[in-house]
Amino acid sequence: MLTNVAVLLLDEVHPFELGVLCEVFGLDRGDDGLPVHDFAVVSAEGSELRTHAGFTISTPYGLDRLEEADLIAVPASGHVMDREHPEAALDALRRAVERGARVLSVCSGAYVLGAAGLLDGRRCTTHWRHAAELARRYPKAVVEPDVLYVDAGPVITSAGTAAGIDACLHLIRQEYGQETANALARRMVVPPHRDGGQAQYIDRPLPRNACDTVGSTLAWMEQHLDREMTVEQLAAQAHMSPRTFARRFQQETGTTPYRWLLRQRVLLAQHLLETSDRTIDTIAGQTGFGTAATLRHQFVRTLGTTPNAYRRTFRGPSATAVPDVA
Repeated sequence: MLTNVAVLLLDEVHPFELGVLCEVFGLDRGDDGLPVHDFAVVSAEGSELRTHAGFTISTPYGLDRLEEADLIAVPASGHVMDREHPEAALDALRRAVERGARVLSVCSGAYVLGAAGLLDGRRCTTHWRHAAELARRYPKAVVEPDVLYVDAGPVITSAGTAAGIDACLHLIRQEYGQETANALARRMVVPPHRDGGQAQYIDRPLPRNACDTVGSTLAWMEQHLDREMTVEQLAAQAHMSPRTFARRFQQETGTTPYRWLLRQRVLLAQHLLETSDRTIDTIAGQTGFGTAATLRHQFVRTLGTTPNAYRRTFRGPSATAVPDVA
C-alpha cells in the first residue's frame, strides 16, 4: 500500500500538475472510506519556490523527507528541459527505486526521471509536444508519444496535464482495487478511465515545403480524399514514373503516399466529427474509407478511440450519437 507519498518540487512548478497530486494523494477522505496518505510537498531548491503562474509556494520539507516515501511524484515545471537538476534530488530518486519505492511523473516531470537515469531501457511518455525531445535527450528511453500514461514497473510516466489524473487513478486502482479508484474518481468528478490515448489530442498540421516537387500532387490528394488512389495514378498526376514519385514523396514528406493519405483522411474525419452532425456512414464516404467499419478500424488504429467516442469528447454528450459498427 502507498502509506507515504511525497511530491518533489523544482522551481517554477506548474500549479495544475501539482494540484492533481495534492487532490489524489494529499486530501484526507477517510470519512468517505478512501485511503489516507502521509503526504508532503518537498522542495529540491530551498524552502520557497516560484510557480509557473507567478506566485510562490513554501514548504518546510527538504530532500530528506523522500527517504521514507513509498511514492515520489514529480510534476511539470518551467524550463525543465533546459536546466540542470539538483544532483541530490536525482540521487534521492535513484535510491527510492533501488529500495522498492515507486516514482511517478506528470507531463514534463519525465525529464527529471530521465536525468536520474530512471527511463533508461523503460517505456515512458510525456506531453506529445515534448516527446521527440525526450527521446532525443535520453536515447535509451523507449518513448511512446500516443498514450496517456505508461506503467513500467516502479516508474510511471504520464502525458500532459490532465493525463496525470489518469496515471494517479491507475496507481490507486492497482494498489487498492477498482472499487476504490471508481469511488475516488466519482469524488473528483472525473472518469475513472478515459478511452484512447493522447494521439486524439495531437495537432498534426500538414507538412509543407515551398520548394517541393510533389506539392501540387499533395494539394490534389487533399482535395480528393474521397477517391481511390494508387501510386500509379498519383505518379501520372505528378508526371513522374511510379518509382520516382514514390522516392520523391518519401524524401519530401517523410512518409509513403499510402500513410500520408491515411493520415489526412483521419484528420478530415476528426474535423467532420468535431464540426458536423453527419452520420458515421456519411463521414466514411466523404473521407474515402468507404464504410463505417473501415473508418472505425482506422480511427481506433490511429487514435486509440472510436469515432463516436471522439465526437463525444470534443463536442460533449449532446452530440448526435450514431452507433459504431463492430
